[in-house]
Amino acid sequence: MGSRMAKRLIAAGHSVTGYNRTKSKAQWLLDAGMKWADTPRTVAETTDVTLSMVANTEALHAVTGGAGGILAGLSAGKIYIDMSTVSPAAVRELAKQVQAKGAQMLDAPVSGSVTTLEEGKLSFMVGGKRETFEKILPVLQAIGPKATHVGSNGLAVSMKIATNLSLAVQMLAFSEGVLLAEKSGIARETAVEVLLSSVIASPMVKYRGPFVLKMPDEAWFDVNMMQKDLLLALEMGRQLDVPLPTTAITNQMLTAARGMGLAEKDFAILFEVLARMAGKK
Repeated sequence: MGSRMAKRLIAAGHSVTGYNRTKSKAQWLLDAGMKWADTPRTVAETTDVTLSMVANTEALHAVTGGAGGILAGLSAGKIYIDMSTVSPAAVRELAKQVQAKGAQMLDAPVSGSVTTLEEGKLSFMVGGKRETFEKILPVLQAIGPKATHVGSNGLAVSMKIATNLSLAVQMLAFSEGVLLAEKSGIARETAVEVLLSSVIASPMVKYRGPFVLKMPDEAWFDVNMMQKDLLLALEMGRQLDVPLPTTAITNQMLTAARGMGLAEKDFAILFEVLARMAGKK
């Protein structure tokens, strides 16, 4: 996702300087005109706006902290935007550290997939000061057309977690429907066709539902990443006294996927987990 965002910014005419732990993975962006920085700090020092997208809270601490981290490169007037799905509490604490440098931070996780991004349909939810949001809006819109300010720092990532739990829950429910139809004697392909044309076909189900017939060669969003988000949701639910029963059950099914050696598969592999439990393959 992050690399494709960088490509859209380059295509929109922005000067982009980038860093990745493995430089070879960024070569195609360098060929497209991106400048290379040896550390996240260098990115922050040499740009007005720094964007990051990492896997989890630990990775966010790694890319922002230390002598080579983003925080060390920030100064007055700069803007830092993190697009990761991480702990809201960690985002709020990081925002305080950014402000102490005289800079401003936004948390701006995205809704959509790689396909959504490439189609130019990605949307952002943004937390932080509204004036900072309005200043940076053209940059976000170079990546995706819709950006909604949801409140103070940490609230955007809270909204993202609330959104993502539904992705896995919907996938599990869809899988249940397909398998129930299949075991009653309906061809799997027919069941998928009917469900994708029915009232239950949300945008997520429409683009991920076909995975029950053929999984992608490369995971769009793997089991480990999805379970990370569900665990964040369950922790929020505990803190806020919000029961999340379907999230809890889906989380257990993701644990089952990991136990079956399917952790690196797209989380749509929930269908295969359920199929094995139902005696189908």
